[in-house]
Amino acid sequence: MTKAFIRTQKEIPQGAEIPSHILMIRAGLIRKLAAGAYTYLPLGLRILQKVEAIIREEMNSTGALEVLLPAIQPAELWEQSGRMAVLGEDMVSFVDRHGKKTVLGPTHEEVITDLVAGEVKSYKQLPVILYQIQTKFRDEIRPRFGVIRSREFIMKDAYSFDKDEKGLEESYKKMYDAYCRIFERCGLDYIAVEADPGIMGGNVSHEFMVPSPNGEDIIAICRKCGYAASLPAMECMFAPVTSNQKPETRKLERLMEVATPGVSTIDKVSNLLKRSPQELVKTLIYKADGKPVAILLRGDHDLNETKVKKLLSCDVLETGDADLILKLTGAPVGFTGPIGLKNVAIIADNSTRGLVNFVVGANKKDAHLLSANFERDFKVDKWGDVRVATNEDPCPKCGAKIEIEHAIEVGHTFKLGAKYSKPLGAKFLDENGKEKSCIMGCYGIGVNRIIAACIEKSNDKDGIIWPMSLAPYHVLILPLNTAHKESMDIAEKLYKELLGLNIEVLLDDRPESAGIKFKDADLIGIPIQVVIGEKNLSKGKIELKTRKDKKTELLTPQEVTDRIKAITKLN
Repeated sequence: MTKAFIRTQKEIPQGAEIPSHILMIRAGLIRKLAAGAYTYLPLGLRILQKVEAIIREEMNSTGALEVLLPAIQPAELWEQSGRMAVLGEDMVSFVDRHGKKTVLGPTHEEVITDLVAGEVKSYKQLPVILYQIQTKFRDEIRPRFGVIRSREFIMKDAYSFDKDEKGLEESYKKMYDAYCRIFERCGLDYIAVEADPGIMGGNVSHEFMVPSPNGEDIIAICRKCGYAASLPAMECMFAPVTSNQKPETRKLERLMEVATPGVSTIDKVSNLLKRSPQELVKTLIYKADGKPVAILLRGDHDLNETKVKKLLSCDVLETGDADLILKLTGAPVGFTGPIGLKNVAIIADNSTRGLVNFVVGANKKDAHLLSANFERDFKVDKWGDVRVATNEDPCPKCGAKIEIEHAIEVGHTFKLGAKYSKPLGAKFLDENGKEKSCIMGCYGIGVNRIIAACIEKSNDKDGIIWPMSLAPYHVLILPLNTAHKESMDIAEKLYKELLGLNIEVLLDDRPESAGIKFKDADLIGIPIQVVIGEKNLSKGKIELKTRKDKKTELLTPQEVTDRIKAITKLN
């Protein structure tokens, strides 16, 4: 340990908010260089390499072949695929000395497709699955949570190329099953959920999530039938209006303007007018590919921008700013309504269908309208499911109650189809000599995130608890008094024996107090600790302690070796 460049810290690092970020710095795995950029120290790199080794073994077992693609990419490829504008400010780009716009790759669909376009010409060369482990770059607006959301990160990304949808189905299953094995070997309690493809495109997508209260993603789970989906992808079933009367039998009351001075939020309007949020319809102004749209939601619901983009088939969806809202409605933010809007498409969520005599903004400062009604007062251009699911929504598969949890995304798989192969020219000649576009799949794993997710799920007040598969070392030998010759002789002998058995072992040969050694041992989280103290040695014993359950055993030195062999074999 005196030669291992291990630097632990007692204090919580400034700016670290969650256990994985705090513990990765305190245990000496990483050091922050700049916002969203981290140096991996020797301990952290060992863990990173173990994750990569597991990934490589499982990917290679499927027949996938490893390549290494450039991080520097010509912007023309991104313009060809149409994604240059979609990523926008998230893209790290620069103009080189020759005046060519270049990007630092946030992902590699364009590059891999360009490669295959130049190499594959016939159906006889398909299928092929290529993968890499590479550094990616995204100019995150707010890097946070350590390596979970950083500007520079390591990903394993794989790409399958097939001649038809049947082939894609087979490749996708290979990758899906490999992902399950990878996350199981990394000791992660993961859930595979249905997901929205987002900017990647395609029509089928799964995210591999690790439930965690500190996760930035939110998932919906049905414990009854096993359905699971990311919240943006969960379908909301049509909710009937909660009323004793059916909509068609209720009397339409007269539209009436009421003063709401300075009252613009749903909660405040609800309190002032003595109406529940379910009886309020909020109007949100957005721009879809540059064109203004008004989106109607019940007051107790939130907008799901992913669903809006899908419903409108738009690439870019932007929130309307105060100037746009004033221009379209004549009123400041907070008083927007659907009645009287001109040259604006009106989109309404399904949950508002059937509402009668509801409250809307009056498109006038400090005013709202009572008893607004569809058709009579305004018309909807398009209905759809555009809201975020809540705990009140039933499972779309079986109707049972769903549970909503936070989670960390560690992997994502996509069926891309011809989204990239068509514009980038990845074509082949089929059995009949006809030219066709390759059918693609894409499969990503956040390598750094696996480490953080593991720590988030496996830690205690003392530090990290590693599974054997990812631990930087399997065994930590702790001679409590390095000046005691017998202690050091036994420690050195055991150290050499374990190395000879290919068991990864670290010897704490520092002349520190027992208290410091114990604290560092628990902080770093190595699975097996062997404590060598003079008191137990006088009885011919040394202590073996397992970090996970903190159970201890007093054994002879030979028994310790046999016990370690048994534990590491089981794990």
